[in-house]
Amino acid sequence: MKKGIRIIAVLLFVLLLAGCGNKNRLTIYTWDEMFPQDVLRSFEKETGIKINYINFDENETMLARLQAARAGNYDLIIADDYIIEMAIAEGLVQKLDKSKISNFRNINPIYQRQFYDPADEYTVPYGAGVQTIVYDPKRVNIEIFGYYDLWDSSFINSLGIIGNFRVINGMALKVLGESYNTNNTGKIRDAGELLLQLAPNIRLIMDDRLEDQLLSGEISAAVMYTSQVTAAKMANPNLEVVFPEEGIGFGIMAGFIPAKAPNPDAAHAFLNFILNAQTGASCFEHLGYYSTNSASDPLIAPKYRDFLTLPSGFNVNMEMIKNISPEADEAHNIIWTSFRNAAGGR
Repeated sequence: MKKGIRIIAVLLFVLLLAGCGNKNRLTIYTWDEMFPQDVLRSFEKETGIKINYINFDENETMLARLQAARAGNYDLIIADDYIIEMAIAEGLVQKLDKSKISNFRNINPIYQRQFYDPADEYTVPYGAGVQTIVYDPKRVNIEIFGYYDLWDSSFINSLGIIGNFRVINGMALKVLGESYNTNNTGKIRDAGELLLQLAPNIRLIMDDRLEDQLLSGEISAAVMYTSQVTAAKMANPNLEVVFPEEGIGFGIMAGFIPAKAPNPDAAHAFLNFILNAQTGASCFEHLGYYSTNSASDPLIAPKYRDFLTLPSGFNVNMEMIKNISPEADEAHNIIWTSFRNAAGGR
């Protein structure tokens, strides 16, 4: 009996230690290098909470693992808007306790009440981006105003584009005067035909560090993410940035707490920490994405500020890329495959 009692006591002690350890650990699941190391260390020092940082490569990988974990395992996830909408719909996300996030008021209203969280119940935005055209005026013979200019024959084998098929297919849709989010498969096929005409101009299709190829002269112009544009302009201020006149694809990254997060209190504490004005400024300078924190904007270093805060009147002609019907999504995949093949499988 005494041995059995001792075993039970030991088990209870181990469970108690595990519970205590859990209260002092925050598991963040997101892309690599989303925060400056100084910010992570400062949070650990101030709170005594140890950060367990796990990264994923794609939003879809994150969702699959969250589903497999039944909304557990992770305390805080930062991902893209469209995948968050899916996670919320599946009941994988818990509502925020805003009484624990006093800095919630610092969020720029432009990034609130969006399609994936219309009542701001589940998420805290952490950076926003657009797809813009960047080019080297020394190597381009025309002035670029919109996406349609990229079809010019002077760009043969000299363009770089990111590998996001909804963005690039959507670029062709915008040239045709259509929405990024059309469910009309005929319009999507029309965009595919237009993309085939662009294929001879494509030299590179790549998501990672596309800006390096522009800076090296490998390509003369590119369609890039905001973070890449920031890096490119910081390295070469003479590059030209174009907000395409047909309209701009716009997206938001946001943090959310899984429905069965082991330590939601730590997640709330971290969200409040990065919503601090100075901490937020450090984060956005590191990220290179648009600041979603109004309080941080004036604290961003002047050399970054023009790239990390929205231009005046920016939101007049922008459209968020949203989830579409399965039929439309399949049509996008078909035209993207054809386009990549025509562009040499790059």
